Amino acid sequence: MTGLIRLESIASGQSVRILSIIPPMTQLNTPYPSTAYLTGFLRSRGIDAVQEDLALALVLRLFSPDGLRAIRTCIKALPKNKRTPQIKSFEEQFERYLATITPAVAFLQGRDPSIGHRIAGRHFLPEGARFASLDVYEDEDGGDPLAWAFGALGVQDRARHFATLYLNDVADVLREAVDPRFEFVRYAESLAQSQPTFEPLAAALAEPLNLVDQTLRDLTLDAMAKHAPLVVLLSVPFPGNVYAAFRIAQAIKAAHPQVVTVLGGGFVNTELRELREPRVFDYFDYVCLDDGERPLLALLAHLRGERSGERLVRTFVRSEDKVRYIHFPEPDVPFADVGTPTWDGLPLDQYLSVLDMLNPMHRLWSDGRWNKLTVAHGCYWKKCSFCDVSLDYIGRYDAIAAATLVDRIESIIEETGQTGFHFVDEAAPPKALKALADELHKRNRAISWWGNIRFEKSFTPMLCQQLSESGCIAVSGGLEVASDRLLKLMQKGVSVDQVARVTHAFSDAGILVHAYLMYGFPTQTVQDTVDALEYVRQLFAAGCIQSGFFHRFVCTVHSPVGLHPEDYGVKLKPLPAVSFAKNDVGFIDPAGVDHDSLGIALNKALYNYMHGIGLDDDVRQWFTTKAPRTRVPRHFIERALG
Repeated sequence: MTGLIRLESIASGQSVRILSIIPPMTQLNTPYPSTAYLTGFLRSRGIDAVQEDLALALVLRLFSPDGLRAIRTCIKALPKNKRTPQIKSFEEQFERYLATITPAVAFLQGRDPSIGHRIAGRHFLPEGARFASLDVYEDEDGGDPLAWAFGALGVQDRARHFATLYLNDVADVLREAVDPRFEFVRYAESLAQSQPTFEPLAAALAEPLNLVDQTLRDLTLDAMAKHAPLVVLLSVPFPGNVYAAFRIAQAIKAAHPQVVTVLGGGFVNTELRELREPRVFDYFDYVCLDDGERPLLALLAHLRGERSGERLVRTFVRSEDKVRYIHFPEPDVPFADVGTPTWDGLPLDQYLSVLDMLNPMHRLWSDGRWNKLTVAHGCYWKKCSFCDVSLDYIGRYDAIAAATLVDRIESIIEETGQTGFHFVDEAAPPKALKALADELHKRNRAISWWGNIRFEKSFTPMLCQQLSESGCIAVSGGLEVASDRLLKLMQKGVSVDQVARVTHAFSDAGILVHAYLMYGFPTQTVQDTVDALEYVRQLFAAGCIQSGFFHRFVCTVHSPVGLHPEDYGVKLKPLPAVSFAKNDVGFIDPAGVDHDSLGIALNKALYNYMHGIGLDDDVRQWFTTKAPRTRVPRHFIERALG
């Protein structure tokens, strides 16, 4: 096995330093928490562990004066017919971009707030196509078109929004002139997401390095020189991290072939469970599934010569040019024993608080640096038929005492100096949140926090008020398809009127509410969709929810719908032979609805509702094709609230 080849160099008595890397791209405002958890856990076991966020580092390197000059060099190499209007605008205003990129980034990092006055005046930053989005806010009376969003004193917020549009303009140029796959999130995700074979990714990795690739390679080698690790862990949560993770591993293998590389994370846990592609192991020596703590302990013991290769845990290896899955059964590390995540080594003062969406709830995902923490492992409900409930990260529920959770909170505050927390649970349990509020009150500890929940009846007005007093500023939860028939089919365990009462209780307590919405679920008709939108309209109008997002239903092979499609009235489309990624699966729904066209209407309506527009109008106005009249009583939500 590959690991046995490296055994002697690591078993020689030297300290094993482990470097965990966040690959591009995740988010700009705060580090993804996986490496913080792994680093904290490894250090709690006496292991020398460090971490780097190459996602942030890549953005900061590209979005700098030197980065802009490099982009312009790439533009000069383009033939004239490849120079789009966005590229031409960038070239024409290049000196202004060069002068403003450093202060704009510093402003978004919170290091130079005074420049916000100039940015807000709209005479400082060059403006490209992204600024056209401001036209939708034009004031018919000739006044300030954004006054409704920011008010008279919102200079900093206004400037943050303009600076975000400015960064997006530069990103568009980078995409058109250098790398068509570049995104701040979802970077090159089509190369990995549910790709049955490794071919598209292999072809991309064989291409010559472009500016983005070369920059990432340089950053990787800088990190290797800085830390001199013997093991590198690449945590890949999303398909949009996969390409860059492989590029990082490629650079490491070329420069430091003796270093052991390990792949894990959410993408691996969902899409690579049936991995059969040997070429993956040209880049990674090991691929680990599910929670990394136990597999890593077993792997490190193996690398030190203390454990045979046959006693690895949930780990893929390459043996004789074939992929083997080795799982020596051992219990997972209890959630209470995984330790406190640490952000030590990550440049917390360099993250960028961007403001894409003006909605006050929606902006929380990208604005502000939040300490990400988990209240409990897994989901206490684990029944939703569209969810990957068969997988460990959801199916294995493991809670901890409130005192332990608050101990972790206090430790993180002491380390970071910041009291904002985003609880990233699939659904934080009401009992655990009440216990958290009680413990925070007992210790007289002031924090602000938000997270994901289920809209269940346990969230009474009294509990919502207590959570607000404990520092809760916002919650998000799944309303999915606002239809009692479909909610029952989804096994959500909630009803529309119950959701109305719970969300209203949160809103009354001063807590913002975001609703996850869904369309295209099996057997969903056009009538169901129109009715669902009417429920959503009424929830916005009644002040129950302030934000939402419509997701197109995707059937996954690990969900109840994917495992038992006959129970949901659909038939799965056959998948091709899979050697790499397997997750999404197509299906045939006898309802035969064109959900793509409906989705355009739903998202348009929701965008307007989040800005307070059209809340009194007939929902049929949003549909471009003839839509049936809603069957929902016009005052349904109002009556449900009593």
